[in-house]
Amino acid sequence: MLVLDHLAVVAPSLEAGVAHVQESLGLAMGPGGRHPEMGTQNRLLRLGDDLFLEVIAVDPEAAPPPHRRWFGLDDAEAVRADWAAGRRLRSFVARTDGLDAALARHTPEFGAALRVSRGERAWRFGVRPDGRMPRDGLLPGLIDWGPAGCPAPAMPEAGARLRRLTVTHPDPEAVAALYADLGLTGPFAFAQGPAFALGAEIETPSRLRHLA
Repeated sequence: MLVLDHLAVVAPSLEAGVAHVQESLGLAMGPGGRHPEMGTQNRLLRLGDDLFLEVIAVDPEAAPPPHRRWFGLDDAEAVRADWAAGRRLRSFVARTDGLDAALARHTPEFGAALRVSRGERAWRFGVRPDGRMPRDGLLPGLIDWGPAGCPAPAMPEAGARLRRLTVTHPDPEAVAALYADLGLTGPFAFAQGPAFALGAEIETPSRLRHLA
């Protein structure tokens, strides 16, 4: 089983991503950290007991890794184009305690397991050799947090809760069937539209807000 773990705003800079979340949700993001194996950095916002939002961007102070960065972040032009087009909530991640088996079943869609760290926490993540998001973000990245589990419970409480993650696609029924076949669970909704896009409905202390 694959369980929705976190949403990812893929940003041209960490500052731009944090500002977008604050403007969309009216909430300040909590702290994050750096991923030395990936040359990236993030900020985090708790969305529940086992769910969170991540803003991720290239760390300008980090040395480039010997492999492609995750979330397509090495393609700076594409990241900027998506950002300008309003495609900012670009991906999501699903957790599993059977990462190797999941990757083996779906090779090469989800890539190979790499060890990644942030501070004292380390985990394993499926990364494609080209660094791209599985099916351009339509499918999740796969993560195994190991014994430490999802970090959401240790994050500051901001009163934000994910109500729904809507996947817009020209063939939403096919996407729903694909997620069911993967055993992917979470508060998903499916809508028809001319192109793939993600949109999150998030309850905040003030009102229901939308993040895209």
